[in-house]
Amino acid sequence: MNNRQAYFHYYIEDKYVAGIALMGTEVKSIRDGKLSFNDAFCLFDDGELWVRGLYIASYTHGTANNHIEVHDRKLLLTKRELKKLQTQIKEKGLTIVPLRVFFNERNLVKIEIGLGKGKKLHDKRETIKNRDVEKEIKRHLP
Repeated sequence: MNNRQAYFHYYIEDKYVAGIALMGTEVKSIRDGKLSFNDAFCLFDDGELWVRGLYIASYTHGTANNHIEVHDRKLLLTKRELKKLQTQIKEKGLTIVPLRVFFNERNLVKIEIGLGKGKKLHDKRETIKNRDVEKEIKRHLP
């Protein structure tokens, strides 16, 4: 599942793949595709990276022990990567944005995060214009 809005609102400068700490039924719900990136962002708290606002729908066949749909989830990165991210956020004023959630070859849930710099309104308009031009070119080519 991809976060298409992140590419519209930010210039993505660097990407990282991180593990994510999940509760039991969250993995089953992600397999069903019940995931939304609306209002999701990453933040540091006591030297740990967390994703906030990531919506994972409750599992339909779950019991009373079903997970909470929106809560903070810890991202699993090495200490070196965490320090590098923290310094880039402080020095350059960048934002960490979740880009996509996927299963790796070992069937573990991974999240791809990106260091993004916010786009201005005129940059967003240019992105829309380029997308429309590409659609027109594809439409006229055989």
